[in-house]
Amino acid sequence: MLKWLFGKKDDTAEVGGTAEIIVINRRVKATPERAFAVFVDEFRRWWPRDLTWAQDNLDTIGIEAKIDGLAYERDKSGKTSTWGKVLSLKRPEHIVFAWQIKADRTPEPDERTASRVDVRFVAVDPETTDVVVVHRDFPRHGDGWQSYKSAMASKKGWPRLIDAYAKAVAGEG
Repeated sequence: MLKWLFGKKDDTAEVGGTAEIIVINRRVKATPERAFAVFVDEFRRWWPRDLTWAQDNLDTIGIEAKIDGLAYERDKSGKTSTWGKVLSLKRPEHIVFAWQIKADRTPEPDERTASRVDVRFVAVDPETTDVVVVHRDFPRHGDGWQSYKSAMASKKGWPRLIDAYAKAVAGEG
């Protein structure tokens, strides 16, 4: 009802969820095909370099758009670090990947003890898409998962990431 009274701003991410789940919703001016392509195929355009392990030594970062594809980064020396694995993919509707980054920001080598990120691309009209990110299964990270979930829900977590993504969709990134 509050959205109806005050209007929803399309240029901000809505953050919600439960004690164990983060839900981010962001509307972008793009078809689902374009929204999906920017999120997955053009990942390196929008992911903040300061949120990589390589930082200024980063060569590339990306997601291999196939089942069992890697979410990875490679530094300028050629060292590749895996930060996820694609578990489900239906272009251009959704992608699910294991989030193989521990609460202390070190790699989680076992995808079975990683949280999950499910991204849905839902057409609102022919040129507008709602991008819904659900980050779940935080307890798999073990001790400290609650703080990790809170950090990812904060302005410096998923809201920052989705804002960077939306700028890339708009051609600003």
